[in-house]
Amino acid sequence: MPRLIVYSVLILLMVALIPPVVAARTRSTPSGNRPIHIIQDMDIQAKFKAQSVNPIFADGRAMRPEVVGSVARGETMLDAHREAGVVDGAWATSLPSSVELDLATVERGEGRFNIYCAPCHGWNGMGNGPVNQRAQELMDNAEGPPQGTSWTQARNLHDPGWSEQPIGQIYNTITNGKNSMAGYGSQISIEDRWAIALYVKALQRSQNASMQDVPVNERANLDR
Repeated sequence: MPRLIVYSVLILLMVALIPPVVAARTRSTPSGNRPIHIIQDMDIQAKFKAQSVNPIFADGRAMRPEVVGSVARGETMLDAHREAGVVDGAWATSLPSSVELDLATVERGEGRFNIYCAPCHGWNGMGNGPVNQRAQELMDNAEGPPQGTSWTQARNLHDPGWSEQPIGQIYNTITNGKNSMAGYGSQISIEDRWAIALYVKALQRSQNASMQDVPVNERANLDR
């Protein structure tokens, strides 16, 4: 075979390898340029990014508030007993059907109470938690002016008028807060809020219990 033909074939082969080599190199090298889209898919579309200006609306904001009446998934709030602690327009005096009335629920409520409530209300519920104690120390600074602007002592859960509250009202207070206490609806699950409310009722009952509240087979242990 003539050398001219051999050289021509080799040159053609080398030239044919250039496009795939360039393509491979391009795909493996990061680029700051926008990719080339032969087909204009959803990567390229007219849109407004969050926190940007949108002249279409009167307030000039691209982010829109929720549509009035819209309901998020799982938040239909159809069960007023479970969601709001209300039964027939009055505070519930019992647990919703989704929460078991047993020792495990009380112990779960005790654990959540000690985390979220005890720092202010105290582990015994008398309003003498460490946060309250520290705030009182700052307000009663004997060596100079008070180091805090104001402080409202956490509620003693055993005070008259509070110890008689129905469990649904306690649950609602935990959820939405009351007076200077913020609500914990966004931090504590519904079941755990009911568990805390159940534990609060048990804690209140423990401070005002009578001998008749103690099972007969356990009364002998009280004398030890």
